[in-house]
Amino acid sequence: MTVKFIRRPLLSIVISVIIALLGILSLFRLPMTQFPSVAPPEVNVTVEYTGANAETVTKAALVPLERAINGVPGMKYMSSDAGNDGVGVVQVIFEIGTDPDVAAINVQNRVAAVTAELPAEVTKNGVKIAKEENAMLLYLNIYSSNPEHQ
Repeated sequence: MTVKFIRRPLLSIVISVIIALLGILSLFRLPMTQFPSVAPPEVNVTVEYTGANAETVTKAALVPLERAINGVPGMKYMSSDAGNDGVGVVQVIFEIGTDPDVAAINVQNRVAAVTAELPAEVTKNGVKIAKEENAMLLYLNIYSSNPEHQ
């Protein structure tokens, strides 16, 4: 079979061009929603405690939130971070395949149950809940062998 392609290079070129065109055509016709999700969904809970340092934000706001959020269905793990600017973030990472909308609603219900325990300044600024799906759709590397561009 391979001998036929070696003896008839024009046939090989035509078949290669047809396969490439069909690949390009199918690439643009496939909807993005049918691609499987690779990155797990994430829900971020952000609090602002004006005038507080990182330790105060952690003790007053993040610890009660973490206690309440812990055990949400489909949760993989959770991490939190607080800065000296009074902003604290709890990141809740869910299993792959978990619906981000349902995950955000579950986290919101847990946060609503603990809102009364938070300081008045935190509830005044509001507790922000945002869902996030980290999916890298395009990744581009640029490399140059020219030493002036490195």
